[in-house]
Amino acid sequence: MRYGVRRGGALRGSAAAAVLALAAVGAGGCAMFGGNTSEVCADSRRAVQEYVGRLNQVPANEPAQWKQVTEQFAGRLDTLADTAEDAALRKALKDESARLRTAAKALATGDAAPLNSTLAQTPGRLGGACE
Repeated sequence: MRYGVRRGGALRGSAAAAVLALAAVGAGGCAMFGGNTSEVCADSRRAVQEYVGRLNQVPANEPAQWKQVTEQFAGRLDTLADTAEDAALRKALKDESARLRTAAKALATGDAAPLNSTLAQTPGRLGGACE
């Protein structure tokens, strides 16, 4: 596709899967941690849900908006990482934020494949830090 984000439907499907998987993980062990891990994990799940909601409002032919929304989400994960007391959770959030920023650069050219890949792996990476 010359204009817009390629594979928009697949991207939205990956984003929705990320929300569902993080919600399932969150129902498990986050509350078992001390400190603020359960709060940060819950906030992370909400951030993913908000991100997906915002993506669903962006037209597929607006790659600059997709990029902006993704960069804002990455910033939200950075903020959550800064508040996390657990080092593994902090690292997982920072790493995910970096991956999203890399994927956002490709979105600017209309290529959603890197974001699809990142979002497909997000539940495992963040969920593992919240278990």
